[in-house]
Amino acid sequence: MSNKTGFAKFKQQFRIYLRGNMLNLLPLLILLVVAIFVIFGDALLVTYDPIEMNLMDRLKPPSSAHYFGTDEFGRDVYSRLISGTKISIMAAAFVLTVAVIVGFIMGVSAGMQGGVVDEILMRITDLFMAFPSMILAIAIAATLGASLQNTLIALAVVFWPWYARLVRVQVLSLREREYVIASQSLGATKMRIVFRHLLPNLMPILITQITLDIGYVILSTAGLSFLGLGAQPPTPEWGAMIMNARQFMRESWWYTTFPGLALLLTVLGFNLLGDGLRDYLDPKMHGT
Repeated sequence: MSNKTGFAKFKQQFRIYLRGNMLNLLPLLILLVVAIFVIFGDALLVTYDPIEMNLMDRLKPPSSAHYFGTDEFGRDVYSRLISGTKISIMAAAFVLTVAVIVGFIMGVSAGMQGGVVDEILMRITDLFMAFPSMILAIAIAATLGASLQNTLIALAVVFWPWYARLVRVQVLSLREREYVIASQSLGATKMRIVFRHLLPNLMPILITQITLDIGYVILSTAGLSFLGLGAQPPTPEWGAMIMNARQFMRESWWYTTFPGLALLLTVLGFNLLGDGLRDYLDPKMHGT
């Protein structure tokens, strides 16, 4: 009975998610493919070693032997693209995990403490936000040295201030609610208020923002790799693949096309999913 009830609730929530916009189904299909690539790609889907070179097959067009053709070193583009999916998703997961944790701590501390603590923490946040985000990421990555790890650190530094601001604004609003004031009057500690009352109300906003930012992080990681600051050869990262392919664009169209399409569809999928979740988590939609 409980399984049937749970399935019925899932179907109801899924209908609400799709209500009024069947386009919300598209990102689920795209991200299902991405998830399959991440989970099963290296074990089941790759047809060649993504790093091993074979100069005899250099710049071969798509065929039954090489679905997406080969690169200038004879490596299979399809296998490298599949392996690059996991790299991009794991990179986004690392960056946003660090950014959300740091931003949440800073935002909650500023919003709950107020006064001097709020001023100090927000001025630190403003210091990072004063620079264009991509320029700051490039500067940090170039200072630390060209590598994927340093690129992820640079992007985490760029993204956390936005979460600090987002969380602070929500905390300032929520801490004035009646149930929070009642908890304070009953002697609840600030930590209990944060995790019992504030965090559940922050989660829908954070989930939506994180979903939208996954695409931006993937795109930023690829952009820094394209500039030579991110993943280094022979790592099969999408941005690095496009950078290496730029000099062969005229005679080897497949080399840039397939990594570019993978990047485009993945970012589009997360952006559409974020838009759909924003509508789904809107209380007005559930009340209609």
